[in-house]
Amino acid sequence: MIRITRIVSAIAGTLLLAASAAAAPIEIKLGHVGEPGSLFDQTSQEFAKRANAKLGDKAHVTVYGSSQLGGDTELLKKLKLGTVDLALPSTVMTTVAPEFGVFEMPYLVKDRDHAAKIRDAVITPVLVPIAKEKGYEIIGVWENGIRHVTNNTRPVNKPEDLKGIKLRVPQGVWRVRMFQAYGATPSPMALSEVFVALQTGVMDGQENPLAQIYPSRFQEVQKYLSMTGHVYTPAYVTAGRSWSKLPPDVQKTLAETAVEMQPVALEIAGKLDDELLGKLKEAGMQVNEVDKAAFIEASKPVYEEFAKEVPGGQKLVDDSLALGKGS
Repeated sequence: MIRITRIVSAIAGTLLLAASAAAAPIEIKLGHVGEPGSLFDQTSQEFAKRANAKLGDKAHVTVYGSSQLGGDTELLKKLKLGTVDLALPSTVMTTVAPEFGVFEMPYLVKDRDHAAKIRDAVITPVLVPIAKEKGYEIIGVWENGIRHVTNNTRPVNKPEDLKGIKLRVPQGVWRVRMFQAYGATPSPMALSEVFVALQTGVMDGQENPLAQIYPSRFQEVQKYLSMTGHVYTPAYVTAGRSWSKLPPDVQKTLAETAVEMQPVALEIAGKLDDELLGKLKEAGMQVNEVDKAAFIEASKPVYEEFAKEVPGGQKLVDDSLALGKGS
């Protein structure tokens, strides 16, 4: 009798644990490379807050920043494996499909209004399906930012001022080619490795949006900030293998919230630019404007190569530029 009672108790306990496990919300892991306070951090946290309020007990978005789940390249691999559910790749998407290189073209995007138009007319109808064919589901387009150059050698006013400067760039062929055209010596490197590379002199400089420069504390190891504004980089809210395994209502909530966040991301980015420039100056960085006409002239070979090498590349450039006319 005692044995039967124990068996019944054990079965009841097992059923209780199973019921508890079944009721546990699905964890949605969102990984990114941004440091606390960065644009990636702020937009991801706001997305998680909004999505979790809608998801209730069904699922829960947990944000892992500061490259905790890996750098951009590793995050793309983990999306494919299904060990990370969402990520915020940016430049690295050119390694998925060359068409994403359109956003590597210098001075293509005039401002954030122009960026929003390109998002709706080029990214969503053209690039999103291309990514899907490669196994990636882009559910929203946010921002990485407008990129500027920092270094420890000299102020950069014209492309020739970059000659010989060892410059860290993100993964992606076109950023390398761009800075080679300007005379620099660019090297791709994970963002998590950049601070030490600058601190030790392995790299002389780097290029990033202000919303990555300040939270990454590059002002502690860099003297000059040159406002080149050479590239505007979107961030793609991207899912992978695990997406199809999520319940349809969870997918719908995540996708709708990612799109809802698109104008919010642009707004946060604009505020951060204004706020962080002042903080970088206060931290002692020497800030200068640049001769953008000289940079645009030096960028022509990059556009020519992109049009030749990427199928439909010229049309992507032309369509994107046309959306900026009159804006």
